[in-house]
Amino acid sequence: MQTQPKLGATLFAFTNEWHAREYNLEQLIAKIAERKLGPGLEVIGFQSFRSFPHISDNEAAQFRDLVAKYGLAPSCLGLNADVAIRRGKMMSVDELVAYHEPQLEAAAKLGFPAARLQFAAPAEVAIRLLPLAEKHGIKIGPEIHAPLSPNSPPVQAYREAYAKANSPLLGFIPDFGCCARALPPSYLDNLRAQGMPEDLLQLAIEVWHLPQDAGWKRGEFARRVEGRNADPAVVSALSVMFNIVSPNKAEVWREIVPQVIHVHGKFYDFDANGSESAIAYEEILPVFRDGGYDGYISSEWEGHLYSRADAFDMVERHQALCHRILNAA
Repeated sequence: MQTQPKLGATLFAFTNEWHAREYNLEQLIAKIAERKLGPGLEVIGFQSFRSFPHISDNEAAQFRDLVAKYGLAPSCLGLNADVAIRRGKMMSVDELVAYHEPQLEAAAKLGFPAARLQFAAPAEVAIRLLPLAEKHGIKIGPEIHAPLSPNSPPVQAYREAYAKANSPLLGFIPDFGCCARALPPSYLDNLRAQGMPEDLLQLAIEVWHLPQDAGWKRGEFARRVEGRNADPAVVSALSVMFNIVSPNKAEVWREIVPQVIHVHGKFYDFDANGSESAIAYEEILPVFRDGGYDGYISSEWEGHLYSRADAFDMVERHQALCHRILNAA
């Protein structure tokens, strides 16, 4: 029987409900279980635990018991790099290693089998964290988020470092926003609601579709708006689109599937047929399934930035889409 990825949810998808204090941590976890949106449960450390990364033994035990009580399974803990946490000075590699170590210890205490790193920390940080990851048996790796792709220079630097270290605990966390066929409708609606000029918006969308990196697109968009007396704030706001999702093909993931330790199933909106409006799930999911990936895919609704839809309903629709595609012949 062919292996299948497992589904789950990240608490990040429920940021609006969390910030509105509609749920505490247990209530949120209970609701995820009630709506059958697990079994995987992904958490961002600094978002969900006030004491993070200094998790006490008692707090860790309570969390593990809570997850078990509701029949869920910890899938991945999001760590932060925060390289610019001090004004005017970036963290050194030594400081970054020291900053990550207690976070990784917290992941072990809380029972997570994988921890998300960020590319703000260079590959050397991951390599130096490897002995601690080996001590606890935790897989670690950065999230490949738009505008990056597996072939981007920061990712290539990690891949080269991984080849030398040759450890099964070092990997990557793909974010499906790297393979968008269009910009999310809710995002574009939000820009229009802010009063962005339609001609500049269409120009930015045209540039977004070009097969170049985000830096090039920002420069090209700035060049194309010269002479239009465009408000610099508008140009800056529209240029954000070059970073939120990227128009790569699903095949870009195939080469690194064996190194994938977790997946962010990024999504925003759905069309009338139940497909994701902007991200090519019908093309992406088979690459991971057929490549033998059997870890977790977290339903990561980022539409909460632009929409006030019910996050539980959105995650439920996302998982229905994933089940339909993954179970297709």
